[in-house]
Amino acid sequence: MRRAFHKFKAQPTEADGIRFDSKKEARYYEQLKIRQRAGEVVFFLRQVVFHLPGGVRYVVDFQEFRADGTVAFVDVKGMKTESYNAKKRMVESLYPITIEEA
Repeated sequence: MRRAFHKFKAQPTEADGIRFDSKKEARYYEQLKIRQRAGEVVFFLRQVVFHLPGGVRYVVDFQEFRADGTVAFVDVKGMKTESYNAKKRMVESLYPITIEEA
């Protein structure tokens, strides 16, 4: 059986029984849990979908609800593609948010 490889060499990783697309994303998840226990993050959501024109979807890795009352949208990126940059710009122009990158 042939093993599939990610085109940017990201290695799928599991944490708490959840499959993440990369080790970097799994590490960010673990950091979020620590920040939640410390009281900095109240709670967070994973894989939040934004619907764009033409039936296009953009999925941000994490939505964080922080103790200071702010809400952050965070995408964990190792490699920024043209497609990612275009979708990110579109989301930020259609929705009143800024996507942070980790």
